[in-house]
Amino acid sequence: MDKDKITILKIGGSVITDKSADEGAARMNAIERISCEIAGFQGKLIIVHGAGSFGHPQVKRFGLQGKFDHTGSIITHMSVRKLNTMVVKTLNSAGVNALPLHPMACAVSENGRIRSMFLEPIKEMLNNGFVPVLHGDMVMDTELGTSVLSGDQIVPYLAIKMKAARIGIGSAEEGVLDNDGEVLPAISKDNFERIKACLGGSTNTDVTGGMLGKVLELLELSEQSNSTSYIFNAGNAGNVSCFLKGENIGTAVCGVGKYGSDLS
Repeated sequence: MDKDKITILKIGGSVITDKSADEGAARMNAIERISCEIAGFQGKLIIVHGAGSFGHPQVKRFGLQGKFDHTGSIITHMSVRKLNTMVVKTLNSAGVNALPLHPMACAVSENGRIRSMFLEPIKEMLNNGFVPVLHGDMVMDTELGTSVLSGDQIVPYLAIKMKAARIGIGSAEEGVLDNDGEVLPAISKDNFERIKACLGGSTNTDVTGGMLGKVLELLELSEQSNSTSYIFNAGNAGNVSCFLKGENIGTAVCGVGKYGSDLS
């Protein structure tokens, strides 16, 4: 891959935390393994990770999707920062020049959707060989006071604004599964209506829409940028490395007709 091209890698909260926990519970073995797989990558890389049990239970506990709450917003933000610090420290221990970037400090939403994000620090980090690490967070919202900003929303926003060449969504599933538990090779507007019933939410506490939310964000991305994203299982050793090496892995979410007319 051209070293000037930008790759965005999202690591799901279900991979690096115990998402069923009522309070933050990190899976350090997974964070360490993934960090080692990332360490071999040569090129411009942006990492976004989910909040998992460091964010979703807190949002639910304080009802932050339906109301503004100072205390809940602060507690949730401080909790996701704690996970981000663990991830960044582990990446640096593996040899990745990672720096934290908290959306609360650089993004503003409007009714739960990103209105603007200050991208200059990301651009300068990439130009100087750093790997910015963003995460799901609480952010200021012009209509709601604060709102939840998921990693699944951050990824397509950055992909469009930064003209990313490759996008990977490392989840806890092999990809998007059909009703028989088989991995769908690709999803586009061509076949989305037929397979939408397969796309359930998360079995654990997930305030950001589960797999359906991921796919909808990535379909919108493919429409706006003609890019292809890959949803794959980051819980399996070697899969992050495979994605970063340029291999097609898991389920491709792509533009209309890019993988043929019958993708089901």
